[in-house]
Amino acid sequence: MHIDLMKAPTDLALHTDVAIIGAGAAGITAARRLIAQGHRVMLLESGGTDHAAWSADLNAGRNIGEDYYALDHARLRFFGGTTAIWGGRCAELDPIDLERRPWVAHSGWPVSHAELRRYYDDAWGLFDLGGDRPGFEDLAAHGVHFPDFDGDMLNGRLWTFDGKFSRFQYASCDDLRIEPRCTIVTHATVSEIIPDRGGRAVNCVTAVAPGGRRLIVYPRAVLLAAGGLENPRLLLASNLGNQHDQVGRYFMEHPHARGGRIVTHRPWALLKAFGRPHMVDGRKVAALIAPSERLQAEEEILNSSLTIVGRQPEAARQSWGMRAYGRIKHDAAPTKVGRTAWMHAKKTVGWLQRQVDPFRPWALHKLGQLDLTMLVRAEQAPNPLSRVTLSNDRDAFGMRRLQLDWRFVDQDKRSVERLVWAVDHELKRLGLGHAEPADWLFDPAQAWRTDPLVSAHPIGGYHHMGTTRMSADPRHGVTDADGRVHGLANLYVAGSSLFPTSGWANPTLTIAALALRTADRLSAALNRPMMVGGSRDEVELPPARSRVA
Repeated sequence: MHIDLMKAPTDLALHTDVAIIGAGAAGITAARRLIAQGHRVMLLESGGTDHAAWSADLNAGRNIGEDYYALDHARLRFFGGTTAIWGGRCAELDPIDLERRPWVAHSGWPVSHAELRRYYDDAWGLFDLGGDRPGFEDLAAHGVHFPDFDGDMLNGRLWTFDGKFSRFQYASCDDLRIEPRCTIVTHATVSEIIPDRGGRAVNCVTAVAPGGRRLIVYPRAVLLAAGGLENPRLLLASNLGNQHDQVGRYFMEHPHARGGRIVTHRPWALLKAFGRPHMVDGRKVAALIAPSERLQAEEEILNSSLTIVGRQPEAARQSWGMRAYGRIKHDAAPTKVGRTAWMHAKKTVGWLQRQVDPFRPWALHKLGQLDLTMLVRAEQAPNPLSRVTLSNDRDAFGMRRLQLDWRFVDQDKRSVERLVWAVDHELKRLGLGHAEPADWLFDPAQAWRTDPLVSAHPIGGYHHMGTTRMSADPRHGVTDADGRVHGLANLYVAGSSLFPTSGWANPTLTIAALALRTADRLSAALNRPMMVGGSRDEVELPPARSRVA
């Protein structure tokens, strides 16, 4: 069932087993899992089924730290969320990404990689990724050879691309629309999560629509799945989960940068391996370079990655092709029409790459028009001073807007410098040339340098992580290992805001894996009393009600 709160004839009061706030990848994945386990679910989406200027404005806020994307452009607020313009990159985090690394302050997940791997297997099947994970041996079988780097220095990584751009959009969720145990409520902007009198469990959730129509939901449990910026905003606005001033801290991205350039007499071999994606048994994959676990430990660096691509030299005038693609992707409103235009442009670019690359960048490199650039997609160290807070500005519903203070630490830049050094070492050893690091890596006045010529996303990957991080100890995070907010029996969080560290990989596959895991934990909790603190603090979840939406 679908309720548009804007069109409801009266204010509404509804009951459900689980109220999920946010209908993006995390919320939709968790909803399907909970429904399969027999629970009734209500998906509360602030926007409608497509982009609208008024709902996008609810995302607006202030950047008061390092330069970042305008916050009203940094994510989408309608059914399906930002995956509506998702590039499809899927990859698993490495085991070291989840471990406590003595050289990385505030690292370590309360979930092991072995535990997460079981959910990665389930999440893999949710996307159009094929069966087994592809490896470099599969690339070699198709004539694409990865350089024989010393495994104690550098390792290869692969993205696998989901080819379905619209996977989480409204038109692709017929199963939820017709499911009798699922109620979708659009134009329902959650304004507050209200605890019971004891403050140890959620009593209700309030939402409002443009025009003033109101909804109050009485759930047995709540799953907050509104993204890495909106999750902390709602917790801060509701004054929940912040006993130790942890909500909103540890904001991380995967920042992008120009790491330098490769000088080689064999550009073809490098461009063939890294300069474009490859089709392997019908699957689109792309290769990256990352530091080995040994190098990370010896040099005390992060698990950043880079790839080698043909790009204009630094400070050149951006090519007309990049400008045109950027206008389609960033300047056009992300309505269905705009997204369709971008998808067609992206597919056209991909088709052209398969036809003419790596010849095109190779030829332009030979003509001196392109460098062999090291495009960095970095892990960012968890930093409690990099944070989301509330400003005194208010949105159309009277809620305080966000302000983002994005910050780097020295380890972020040093990790890139050491990775570039390792690439240089290995290229020389293999007789493939050498790497020239970018000058900003040695400039003490620059914490980071964004370069609009290296990526269509020059600042970062639009990956908002860490702001409601998991922790075994409530003094160091917001939720426990199950995604349950410390001290609250029935409030859970899903999404990349849970990540204690960002790791090397794009977050979507891990978001889905964690959403499945949290849904399983929540499902089990609905069938037993929850314990908060000691035995005298036992809190039983509200019982199932007869009037359930």
